[in-house]
Amino acid sequence: MLADILASLDENKAEDIVQIDLRGKSSIGDFMVICSGRSSRQVASIAEKLVETLKGDLGRASKIEGKEAGDWVLIDTGDIIVHVFRPEVREFYQLEKMWQPATAAASTQKSS
Repeated sequence: MLADILASLDENKAEDIVQIDLRGKSSIGDFMVICSGRSSRQVASIAEKLVETLKGDLGRASKIEGKEAGDWVLIDTGDIIVHVFRPEVREFYQLEKMWQPATAAASTQKSS
């Protein structure tokens, strides 16, 4: 399912896609995927198309929150949690820094 999620995000022009392995770190899921859209409309569209892909291709119902505002949309598949942000909102919350190991966060900052 992770590969399908990443493919959908890439196909729908999500930017700065990051996947974080949560196995052994948290019971909320196995992976977290964080990405950005350039506008509220694109964020909502990326999220909506992902939910359609999950339901249509994988038969997987997902919970979705925040689509109306389009600043930060959360899609919960049970095993994988996907966050789609506008860049400013993503920078403000910095979820990657909370969940990635310190060495990965440092290398992400250097490449930005």
